[in-house]
Amino acid sequence: MTTAFQGGMTVENGQLCPRDLYVTDGCVVSASAAGSAVHSRISLDGKAFFPGFTDVHVHFREPGFSYKETVRTGSLAAARGGYTTVCPMPNLNPVPDSPETLERELALIRRDGLVRIVPYAAITKGEGGKELSDMEALAPLVAGFSDDGRGVQSESLMRQAMQEAARLGKLIAAHCEDNALLRGGYIHDGAYARAHGHRGICSESEWGPIRRDLALARETGCAYHVCHVSAKESVALIRAAKREGVNVTCETAPHYLLLDDSMLREDGRFKMNPPLRDRSDREALLEGLLDGTIDMIATDHAPHSAEEKSRGLEKSLMGIVGLETAFPLLYTYLVKPGVLSLETLLDKLSAAPRRRFGLGSSLAPGERADFSVWDLAAEYVIDPEEFLSLGRATPFAGWKVFGRCLRTVVDGETVYRDRIAQSDSD
Repeated sequence: MTTAFQGGMTVENGQLCPRDLYVTDGCVVSASAAGSAVHSRISLDGKAFFPGFTDVHVHFREPGFSYKETVRTGSLAAARGGYTTVCPMPNLNPVPDSPETLERELALIRRDGLVRIVPYAAITKGEGGKELSDMEALAPLVAGFSDDGRGVQSESLMRQAMQEAARLGKLIAAHCEDNALLRGGYIHDGAYARAHGHRGICSESEWGPIRRDLALARETGCAYHVCHVSAKESVALIRAAKREGVNVTCETAPHYLLLDDSMLREDGRFKMNPPLRDRSDREALLEGLLDGTIDMIATDHAPHSAEEKSRGLEKSLMGIVGLETAFPLLYTYLVKPGVLSLETLLDKLSAAPRRRFGLGSSLAPGERADFSVWDLAAEYVIDPEEFLSLGRATPFAGWKVFGRCLRTVVDGETVYRDRIAQSDSD
């Protein structure tokens, strides 16, 4: 039984080119293999389709905090954003630090997940930073290990974690934050903080732990991944380490590429960790994206309740949502102006995380049929009230964008369709 998705466009050799896609039993097949076995045809009507995006840094909040987000609403948001594979972080209750506690999360994923969901396990028990989790037992079940939301403060414990991860062939995905340097800060220690009387977070609180961890990765041979890079010094350190042959990759997020602290407002939707930094940091991130220092773009989708984000910059919880807006924002403000090619953007959102974490699909024959269909000409204004996520906090509310996801397909099955695509022939 084969389905033909006909009349679409996809990126080949740097350009959008016509292509039909044939899917049999959830996998991509060639036109010749499909032959006369096509039993249904879906017209893509000239719209673009891309391999499903992979986000290696999301927060779905279950178990423990379902009032913020659930596996169901998080995966709906992912599908609406064109994501077919996501990796939720382990700052949950209970923290997935053993097969037993991880099973609570896996059961929810099996029951409610609409996209491919491959979670992280914690580096340390309870993310407490004192004792390693049961890494050996967890390794076959997870994308990697992270204490996201908390930096591992102990150098000796991080060394042990990297040694164990290297032995197990798994990644360490590090939240790099030196608690001793935070000093009660909650936005970047820059011009806006000084002008408005806010306590600032210095950039060294991020790049200091990165420098430490790069030395440990060099020593242990661990596959090391740096989460949510925001500072120019971090980019420079990672660039130098890559030149030395350290096994390191990193991610940044759309908000760090498109915003800086000169754009802050006295509103909790501008508060995240790490914070929006200086314009020079944003420029360094863009440079790192272009020269390959920054391997991928993740959203750090971090929903909170409306009340938790209504307390202003000082008292709101840190975190914004991003799954439903990432591609339209990056396409509109980086690809369309010529800062980044569409091919490079797709690599950062899909191919690069797939390569590093062994996830996702390339749409080559034999691969899983995970893809999304886009109307790149559709123009609209970002309205958080339309989000499928329970979270509504985004600094991009009211921004005009191009690119609407019409359909997302996982294992050959449609898991999301936009309302304007409902008239498509199926």
